[in-house]
Amino acid sequence: MSNGFKKINEMITQRMIDRINETGELPWKKPWASVSLMPRNLISKKPYRGVNVFLLHSLGYASPFFLSFKQVTELGGWVRKGERATPVVFFKFIEADEKEDPDAKSHCVLRYYRVFNTAQCDGLDGKVPEVVVPKRSEHEPLEIAERLLADMPDKPDINYARTLASYSPSMDTVSMPPKEWFASEHEFWAAMWHELSHSTGHQSRVGRKAIMEPHGFGSHEYSQEELVSEMSAAFLCGYCGILMSTEKNQAAYLKGWLARLKADQSLLIKAGCQAQRAFDYIVGDAMEQELAKAA
Repeated sequence: MSNGFKKINEMITQRMIDRINETGELPWKKPWASVSLMPRNLISKKPYRGVNVFLLHSLGYASPFFLSFKQVTELGGWVRKGERATPVVFFKFIEADEKEDPDAKSHCVLRYYRVFNTAQCDGLDGKVPEVVVPKRSEHEPLEIAERLLADMPDKPDINYARTLASYSPSMDTVSMPPKEWFASEHEFWAAMWHELSHSTGHQSRVGRKAIMEPHGFGSHEYSQEELVSEMSAAFLCGYCGILMSTEKNQAAYLKGWLARLKADQSLLIKAGCQAQRAFDYIVGDAMEQELAKAA
């Protein structure tokens, strides 16, 4: 791991740890209630991706819109004194210049820039659209979830006659208890999305090493795969408007994830990227259509 890559991983992980300690909540257990509330850039209207979504959403601003310092200035606004920027990470593809170095190889490098929420700025009156959260009936999130499952490409077999929710890579099968065994249909769908997120790691879909070559409980690969599915399930629940339940032993659950993040600071960004790919695979083009409605 290069020095720059290591430093960015450490910076983002520490920011996430700080947010968890400040709020007492895991950001991927508190998804947004509508696509219109997903953090996105005010100018491009494009949503942020991967771990950036959780870091920005955890800040708790009512506005989902963010800007770089330069963008704020170009709009005629200014960042209020004392406001703190939040880093946003991305991978940049570097094309190899074989003329200068025949042995050079194209590669990706991790980069970051800083953004401010529009609520941290002044002088933007009339330039920040009002966020309209669509009113949904009690059953609409469940109907959206049903449609999403029906439209998932190349989905695994789903068995509804088991006592525990799980995914078997060798059988390519999701096992689920009957819906009526759950405290609510929202809990059922949160569990379903978690297991279906695991299933995207199958070699016939996105393909993730932790699924194709399973590792033991507590290993780096195991922890990363669990975080991938937790984050992807949060994306899916947020997309549908499904409410995620609080863990029964919340304090221990929180402590466990904090310990993992502190012990392995390469975990967060990579898991966020893989979770985004899992979500993209399940949702397909439907996300762009929903964002167009929310724009």
